[in-house]
Amino acid sequence: MPELPYQLDRTVVIRAKPETVFRFFTDSARWASWWGAGSTIDAKPGGKVYIRHPNGIETLGEVLDVREPERIEFTYGFVSGKPMPPGASRVTIRLVPDEAGTRLHLQHEFGEANVRDEHVQGWRFQLSLFANAVANEAYAGAEGTVDAWFGAWVIADDKAREEALAKIVTPGIRFRDRFSLLDGIADLTAHISASRRFMPGIGLRRKGDVRHCQGTVLADWIAAGSDGIERMTGTSVIVFSPDGRIDSVTGVTNPSIG
Repeated sequence: MPELPYQLDRTVVIRAKPETVFRFFTDSARWASWWGAGSTIDAKPGGKVYIRHPNGIETLGEVLDVREPERIEFTYGFVSGKPMPPGASRVTIRLVPDEAGTRLHLQHEFGEANVRDEHVQGWRFQLSLFANAVANEAYAGAEGTVDAWFGAWVIADDKAREEALAKIVTPGIRFRDRFSLLDGIADLTAHISASRRFMPGIGLRRKGDVRHCQGTVLADWIAAGSDGIERMTGTSVIVFSPDGRIDSVTGVTNPSIG
């Protein structure tokens, strides 16, 4: 390797487990999901790193070190030779478990300061794509979990409701809406029980597809009576934990209430 005195550092938190995150450095299909179609990686020392950006620009590299699921290191340069040729820089990515999922630290070392500066926004953008690619896989079952959340509100038996919730929410689940300021499954279960007494026959159901970005889901809902008439509508902002369970829900009710 040439002398590489200039470095670019960036740290981001990905809302997924390190094992899930690391797959996107070792599997070509996942690698291509955040770089561009046709990109490949052979994740072993001496293996080829190939990136084909959506605009057709190609970069090449060689894997130097792999320590799953903690670290990968590879060289990085452009097929065209500009702004630097293959082998002219080194990328090291380290993963550390974090309460919110995985803390990713990227270090890119360069031979020239101006070339480093050209890559600052590129990595800012690329790691954003990366976070979304990981989240799309980690939370692929979000829609079913959201439906189970709404379904728990119509379970009559307290014990059965708490057991159903325990499968899909974290123990410290936080729930906020116009009528709620709750923390924990026990508090939530008792609150749902009270809502069934004061609003008998009212049930919740999802309306339309969920919208998801990096572990946060927006889900529109309808509250209707046993007669099928809508009583109110709104949107829930649902934040998932790294293990795929619901960590918090904030319900926003639409202004017009029937």
